[in-house]
Amino acid sequence: MVLKSVLLILSIVSVPLAAQQDRSAQAPPAPIKTEAPKATPLVTSETSSAGVDPHVYVIGPEDVLFVRVWREMDFTASYIVRPDGKITIPLVGDVQAAGLTPERLSDQLKQALSDFINSPDVSVTITQVNSKKFFITGQVFHPGEFPLVVPTRVFDALSNAGGFRDFANKKKIVIIRGAERIRFNYTDLLKGKSPETNIFLENGDTIVVP
Repeated sequence: MVLKSVLLILSIVSVPLAAQQDRSAQAPPAPIKTEAPKATPLVTSETSSAGVDPHVYVIGPEDVLFVRVWREMDFTASYIVRPDGKITIPLVGDVQAAGLTPERLSDQLKQALSDFINSPDVSVTITQVNSKKFFITGQVFHPGEFPLVVPTRVFDALSNAGGFRDFANKKKIVIIRGAERIRFNYTDLLKGKSPETNIFLENGDTIVVP
């Protein structure tokens, strides 16, 4: 009689346990939380492929422009600014580019193309700067011609030349600007002396390292 009672109790206890195990086995696994993929930022026209600011940079002869007219491939193309400062746009004709910023030129092209296109979406970027440059010659490792894309001081320009050769005279560097000769002492500047001599370069300047 006692044995039967024990077996009865065990059978009663085992039934809910078995049911709980069955429910656990049948329950779907908890979902794994994943982060949503981050959106890729859109490319903007704040800077061009040449690294110039379209609000500030002034276009000059021989600069290479890329004019994009949305959904109008007949007008979308690269244009080289001619020596007279103009580019030729289909249907529009000659347009003055030199002396304008890319932003200002975009506005003028929008107005000109409005006669042929309904609400044209136009952007202008600089893909190559050829109109503004400076030169470095003498006792440096990489002398040559360098584009003057952004305002550049003498000290920073010299870093583009790959450093000085062993016998370079860093104290008697000269910037040639037309008929003017401007002295620059690289060694003094490193010591914090004469910071006013670290001038901004102008288009056509030549830095001579003796």
